[in-house]
Amino acid sequence: MIYQGVLQKMQTELANPIQYYLVFEDSFLNVNQLLDKEITITFQGYQCLNCGQPKKIFRQGFCYDCFMSSPAVGDWIMRPELSTAHLDIEDRDLEYEKRVQLQPHIVYLALSSEVKVGVTRKTQVPTRWIDQGAVQAVPIVEVPNRYLAGITEVALKNHFADKTSWQKMLKNDVLPADLQIERKKTFDWLPKEAQPYFAEHEKIYDLQFPVLQYPKKVSSLNLDKTPLYTGKVMGIKGQYLVFEDGTVFNIRSYEGYVVKMSV
Repeated sequence: MIYQGVLQKMQTELANPIQYYLVFEDSFLNVNQLLDKEITITFQGYQCLNCGQPKKIFRQGFCYDCFMSSPAVGDWIMRPELSTAHLDIEDRDLEYEKRVQLQPHIVYLALSSEVKVGVTRKTQVPTRWIDQGAVQAVPIVEVPNRYLAGITEVALKNHFADKTSWQKMLKNDVLPADLQIERKKTFDWLPKEAQPYFAEHEKIYDLQFPVLQYPKKVSSLNLDKTPLYTGKVMGIKGQYLVFEDGTVFNIRSYEGYVVKMSV
């Protein structure tokens, strides 16, 4: 079978294990079906996810021009504390920014390589945690806008990591922790504006990934340097395909790349 098209991050379905899908223009693939099978990935070109032009991808699936102009990749995406829609202040497109920023957001703890703090829109639960490769996650607060979530995350970064070690996550080298105990500690560290949103009890989400064998060492597949790669799929975790030889392919990093996948 041959699947061909523009890479976008894998869509996911919460199940045991998590189900992954690659969606192309004319077809889709349940990626779980690739486990224990050999596939060939061929890099064929670029297509910007924003303008659709065959221009070299700069970041996040966007060409340089779109990355510099689109409201979908403003600085407040990566740094929620920079959000200003709640003040009626525009960054690139106030209507878009109000739509995204002025909705419920979750500040959470997740266990992917160690306990980390993060922010996501409520509508992205549990997708965000799946994409990070977290084996467990628990909400801390649900707040009404992105700015409030951002300043809460900044306060908690003094006590928790805010990035995942992707190598450890993919090797399943996860430091043990009790997220409920860690969550209880956070109340005193929250900004005063966020404390009223702290719930006494939140359930822990447990996430099971479809992995047959974890690698001992990992090396990233770079499509620009290696435009043709063949390997046996041994797992899917986060947004990564994990191969038998320790090669890992981060689908998210190659959004906007046109590929052919032969199974």
